[in-house]
Amino acid sequence: MLDQKQFYINGEWVNPAIDNDFPVINPSNELACATISLGSQADTDKAVAAAKQAFVTWSLSSKAERISLVENILQSYVKRLDDMANAISTEMGAPIDMAINAQASAGNQNIESFLKIARDFEFVRPLSDDTPNDRLIYDPIGVCGLITPWNWPVNQIVLKVIPALLGGNTMVLKPSEISPLSGNLFAEIMNDAGTPAGVFNLINGDGPGVGTQLSAHPDIQMISFTGSTRAGIAISKNAADTLKRVHLELGGKGANIIFADADEKAVKRGAMHCFNNTGQSCNAPTRMLVQREIYSQAVETAKAAAESCRVNLASKSGKHIGPLVSELQFNKVQDLIQKGISEGATLVAGGLGRPEGLNLGYFVKPTVFADVNNQMSIAREEIFGPVLSMIPFDTEEEAIEISNDTPYGLTNYVQSQDLDRRRRVCRRLQSGMVEMNGYFRAPISPFGGVKASGNGREGGVLGLEDFMEVKSVSGWS
Repeated sequence: MLDQKQFYINGEWVNPAIDNDFPVINPSNELACATISLGSQADTDKAVAAAKQAFVTWSLSSKAERISLVENILQSYVKRLDDMANAISTEMGAPIDMAINAQASAGNQNIESFLKIARDFEFVRPLSDDTPNDRLIYDPIGVCGLITPWNWPVNQIVLKVIPALLGGNTMVLKPSEISPLSGNLFAEIMNDAGTPAGVFNLINGDGPGVGTQLSAHPDIQMISFTGSTRAGIAISKNAADTLKRVHLELGGKGANIIFADADEKAVKRGAMHCFNNTGQSCNAPTRMLVQREIYSQAVETAKAAAESCRVNLASKSGKHIGPLVSELQFNKVQDLIQKGISEGATLVAGGLGRPEGLNLGYFVKPTVFADVNNQMSIAREEIFGPVLSMIPFDTEEEAIEISNDTPYGLTNYVQSQDLDRRRRVCRRLQSGMVEMNGYFRAPISPFGGVKASGNGREGGVLGLEDFMEVKSVSGWS
């Protein structure tokens, strides 16, 4: 079992101020695979002080210096890509092939995207063609507290750390205590890349502990958090007294609107997208809205998709989904499946209990409910498991109304061959992102939501700008 109790502070691996051991559980076998320590206020203060001191010089670094460091980080990351994939597969249950091809590779892909953006980014730029003596200057914010989730662990770390660095900020990262191995490995990568002492710091801890300490700390100027809406609300309240910037990427309950003229693969594609990563993605299309004339056939197609979706150990190679991340998550998903049954939805695939042959580990059956209405618990709550809720609709207006009838607003999906209708519908959907006809958004697209799905954007130019303050200057020339 790995001993990963140390924190990375001021360029060194240091012991925690107080021992507070916490086991990291492999969700495929329910056994502890590592031990970390949960940080205390003393650890948080030490890390923040290191970042505050490093900000004095790093904030004055040139664009070229920042880009050079991130190029070194990319090289170090690529060398450890297999190690990163194995860490993620072990700690949160991503099947190893997915961990290599999607989870871990998202890290280097996002670093490459930010490098491209930074090379073209003007940190000092004219206000407009009509104001030759005015400039806009993009300044670093200060010390940033970065709190990342367990479901796409290194993807979210990179989406925060790299733009924060390129913006001239220093930082303290708190990865999820459920999936800390990838975070610790990322700290090793940062160290190997020659990151100046104090610019990047890592403390392990839980939300009520280190998470609360970071969000309330007077020497932190920004919190960037990815996780549940409930936690996002608590962080916002904790941060209010110090008026720090709070960037939130929270939950989702995406609607996938499938019109009668959708392509023949739309239903299967939507179901498999819902089951991907064992349903543990905030942008999963978990509500499938199907036009009534094709609804019966769509239910059969989704049923077949669920039954063809294999479930197996994360360590096994192949196209399958792995376990849920934890016992807590397993019990939550089982409870919501039971609610779906109790509230009258029609269970057409999957259901309660583990898949056949998997009696150990937090495995669940890919599940499809038909005849769901939008007031049922499975249509209102973010399940974060491979559970698809199918809802019929008659008209375009009804589909839009059902889609928007949710507290969330992260990603919605539209499937239709009618270009005018797709454009018309996506304009009215209340979400930060819309994907249509199976086309993924470009890698440089901003990621984020509205309503209870949060604020701010990650990735792309906006993801870089979110880690900077804009200063308006007159008399420049």
